[in-house]
Amino acid sequence: MSKKGGAKKGKVAAAEEDLDAILAELAVEDKARAEKAGAKKGKGGKKVKNAAVMNGGGDTLPEAVEEAPVVDWHKEIAAMKPIDEQFPDGKYPVGQCETYYLPGKDGRIASDRETNQEKKALDESFEEMYQDYRRSAEAHRQVRNYVKSWVKPGMTMIEICERLEACSRHLIKENGLEAGLAFPTGCSLNHVAAHYTPNNGDTTVLQYGDVCKIDYGVHVRGRLIDSAFTLHFDPRYDNLVNAVKEATNAGIREAGIDVRLCDLGETIEEVMTSHEVELDGRTYTVKPIRNLNGHSIGNYRIHAGKTVPIVKGGDQTKMEENEVYAIETFGSTGKGYVHDDMECSHYMKNFELSEEHIPLRLARSKALLNTIDRNFGTLAFCRRWVDRLGENKYLMALKDLCDKGIVDPYPPLCDVKGCYTAQWEHTLVLRPTCKEVLSRGDDY
Repeated sequence: MSKKGGAKKGKVAAAEEDLDAILAELAVEDKARAEKAGAKKGKGGKKVKNAAVMNGGGDTLPEAVEEAPVVDWHKEIAAMKPIDEQFPDGKYPVGQCETYYLPGKDGRIASDRETNQEKKALDESFEEMYQDYRRSAEAHRQVRNYVKSWVKPGMTMIEICERLEACSRHLIKENGLEAGLAFPTGCSLNHVAAHYTPNNGDTTVLQYGDVCKIDYGVHVRGRLIDSAFTLHFDPRYDNLVNAVKEATNAGIREAGIDVRLCDLGETIEEVMTSHEVELDGRTYTVKPIRNLNGHSIGNYRIHAGKTVPIVKGGDQTKMEENEVYAIETFGSTGKGYVHDDMECSHYMKNFELSEEHIPLRLARSKALLNTIDRNFGTLAFCRRWVDRLGENKYLMALKDLCDKGIVDPYPPLCDVKGCYTAQWEHTLVLRPTCKEVLSRGDDY
């Protein structure tokens, strides 16, 4: 350790100088450690992130982006009032109500349903069910508005999902199978159209040039809301995203009692393919992803049996009174066809299968199935959620349950690499008197 000055000093003076130097060096080291820790935690002032990182590693943006100090989002969420406390009378906001059109009648409306006393009485008999759906829908709206206030490039996908899910759990007042999350948060990127959520250890970071589909659901007593939107930062993707949004809204307008599912598919395809997007000097017609569909929704059942195609030539089956549907569309600049790829994160118990008739020899498989039954029932789940319950070393048991058909894996669904996909989705109920788009909000 060097000393200040060149003349020799007495032992006491030298000792004092050595002590002062040591203390000064320790203070510098402590300050450096504190600044390093603060940078990791987002404390100690504002940080500037290199614009190249935010632009997917490509050309830098015109200016570096200054990040706001990181907030303690756990406290932020805890301060929010749950939905049932916001509406103590149990009357939740009604979704967007639309008059039915008469199928094949050139736009004539079925206004008599709104005034028919029998239909109104039937409507009132399902009021409890509708209120459960509306409570779920209001939670979905408030969660997505919260997410849009902070999500940005540079965040890990795990951080985005865990913060979103924490808000959902709090607002819906999670309580076992009585109320909670309906399925894992989808945050599929670019050519990945659906069924991607990060497993623990996934270090994927959201980039400026990504197109991210945020698809999540909440439920009350199994009455679940399934709604999705597409998040992007680069305006190059505006046409792609808007094409899919317009197609979803066209499908919603077409939906109604006695409407054939194939008619929705034809309408959706016509609207979506009328749009083009230019990327890197090449023009693409936006293609519907033909092997992805909307679907009917049942109690504790995300896919209840009927599918809503997004291309023409589909099922002739008709929609029926009081059915609940997720009207969702996917558009792509690629082939418009997806396949299974990448590591699986989504799983769901086989709704049709009775496991009593399937012998499980592994004690670990039996224990894992018991955990699934208690915490998820027939709702979809992901590996992060199993980890959260304290389970460990369960992958072999999970594979055993999948091999026996008790649990179904749902791997990410991908179009060709290098393409971009977008998604928009709403949940609606075909009430006896009107069509109610439950998840509709001011944002979409």
